[in-house]
Amino acid sequence: MTELGTLAWALRRDLRLAMRRRGDALNVLGFFALACSMFPLAVGPQREWLTRIGPGVIWVAALLATLLALPRLFEHDHTDGTLDAMIASGRPLPMVVAGKLIAAWLVTGLPLIVLTPVLAVAFSLPMHALPTMLASLVLGTPTLLGLGAIAGALTLGLKAGPTLVTLLCLPLYVPVLVFGAGAVEAQVSGLSPAAHLALLAAGMLVVALAAPPVAAQALRISVE
Repeated sequence: MTELGTLAWALRRDLRLAMRRRGDALNVLGFFALACSMFPLAVGPQREWLTRIGPGVIWVAALLATLLALPRLFEHDHTDGTLDAMIASGRPLPMVVAGKLIAAWLVTGLPLIVLTPVLAVAFSLPMHALPTMLASLVLGTPTLLGLGAIAGALTLGLKAGPTLVTLLCLPLYVPVLVFGAGAVEAQVSGLSPAAHLALLAAGMLVVALAAPPVAAQALRISVE
């Protein structure tokens, strides 16, 4: 099977599995919505204050929701033996990982982005800043998933795996959080968000190229 064929196979397979396990995706989406909606209720109706904290709150909620989805990225395949079969089959494992990451973004990252405009209303986010908010999430969420895939592969099969994934990922997520929220804050303040978005795009490109082969090698080590 060619590399593109393997990627397409892994993508279709994980999308079919996600449709059978809709509860997992709904849990992530529900957590994101509830985490964002709690802040306006706690802070109160102060419009200026909500506008100021809104980008950071949405980004933190998206980050935590991504962490919630990471333990299931490889765990099901590892538990039922599918991962061993994939490795033994001779398929290009980096392409399998890439397909799984694309499917994970379509199932978790994309719904978060689609829901963001609704949640932005609760924070009185100016309409002219909404495209920047969405662009930062489009560029940042694949980076979060890619870094999480490496951490998830390294800790696969460990009893404290989910906790270790969180500990490994949070320091790496800080730059993405800073640049993502910073882009929106710059737009709200009347400044250009181009520098922040460019850094997010560069990070996404590096992670997109590095995460599949690194995670694939980590998976081989974890199942041995």
